[in-house]
Amino acid sequence: MRRFIIDTDTASDDAAAIILAAKNPDIRIEGATAVAGNVEAEQAALNALAALEACGCDAPVYLGARRPLFRPRTPTISVHGRDGMGDKGIVHPQKSPGSRRAVEFILDTVSRYPGEVEIAVLGPATNIALAILTDRDTMKKAKHIWSMATPGFGPGNATPVAEFNVFLDAEAYALMLGSGVPVTIAGFDLCEGEIKLDAAELARLEQGGPLARFLYDATSVLARFNERARGEHVVDLPDAVAIAAAFWPEFVQEKVLCHCRCCTENGPTYGQVIFYQDGRTYEAVPEVGDANAEVITQVDGRFFTQKLMQALSV
Repeated sequence: MRRFIIDTDTASDDAAAIILAAKNPDIRIEGATAVAGNVEAEQAALNALAALEACGCDAPVYLGARRPLFRPRTPTISVHGRDGMGDKGIVHPQKSPGSRRAVEFILDTVSRYPGEVEIAVLGPATNIALAILTDRDTMKKAKHIWSMATPGFGPGNATPVAEFNVFLDAEAYALMLGSGVPVTIAGFDLCEGEIKLDAAELARLEQGGPLARFLYDATSVLARFNERARGEHVVDLPDAVAIAAAFWPEFVQEKVLCHCRCCTENGPTYGQVIFYQDGRTYEAVPEVGDANAEVITQVDGRFFTQKLMQALSV
């Protein structure tokens, strides 16, 4: 049984990731930790609880960082609705967030199960960075970090070069990359192509059981946003893609080892992550440092859709 902590700024794609985890019999969710990102941290915690309860999972949720490490929280335009879950009134969990702080829970869990705990970082890395700053030695005992962040090798969605999760707290992401914990990055570029849920698949969710309908409602604002912005009635689920990569090695078709440098300087490159690929020669940068992450470059879209639909029908 693999042990996971899900660190999340829970909106609809995070909810899909939580569903994949909660319905996977080989995974134990030790707990979820909420961070400000898509929505305020308090709302993210309620959304995580709602998604877990929709799956019949009683994993606890703990409240984490309400703002980035060193900067004011950047106001964002939510593509998931005001509540992050489609504004459909589906967020009414029976439980409340636990009384412990997220960082305390993360460090205690990693300490209790050294070398076993994997962390899915689905939002800004602020909670992870705070845990590293609090007790770096304990955090080094985490088994692996699975990160949904960066544009991968494509364009950014927060700026032309930066992806949303990194842009909201680049300093935190830089700390995570330098933690010494093995990191695998699933970038936003993986959501291109057939991996997106199309209109026919969304119709299946709408006509499905309670859990499928829950996700359909949660992604309804996102679908409308994509229709306006892209001219496509589709739903992209980057956080669910990242957690699928963590669960099923056969889902990942290609990946590259990189030295990843996160830009934290003020200006137009803030939040950009530069990938120096292992084994390549860069004439202007003769020494780039050791590899600190694997970056996924290709996944199996049909495999993902099959696993998601299976989880929603259980």
